Amino acid sequence: MNASVTTAFELPGQRVVRSLGVVRGITVRSRSVVGNFLGGIQSLFGGNITIYTELCEQARQETYRDMVQEARRLGANAIIGMRYDATEIMTGLTEVLCYGTAVVVEPDDTKA
Repeated sequence: MNASVTTAFELPGQRVVRSLGVVRGITVRSRSVVGNFLGGIQSLFGGNITIYTELCEQARQETYRDMVQEARRLGANAIIGMRYDATEIMTGLTEVLCYGTAVVVEPDDTKA
């Protein structure tokens, strides 16, 4: 799949010919003792806490990759309605979820 992924529910110039259902990627992350220490130091100075930003970005990338791989396995060539969600399971332990609807799209020649 040349992943066409969108938060919208349609792709311009394309029409959905088959819906394959919800696909998702999920990861559960914890902060390390070192990460908490460095994050605590950064928080003293204010601004962006880069160690946590990097942790969040890595989790998003992993879940996105897993969602796209699941869509590929189903035979999809696009994902619509993509969203991220995060839930703190317990202190320092966060679930990150990326999900959307796997679909097969083809060019919509009726709008030419």
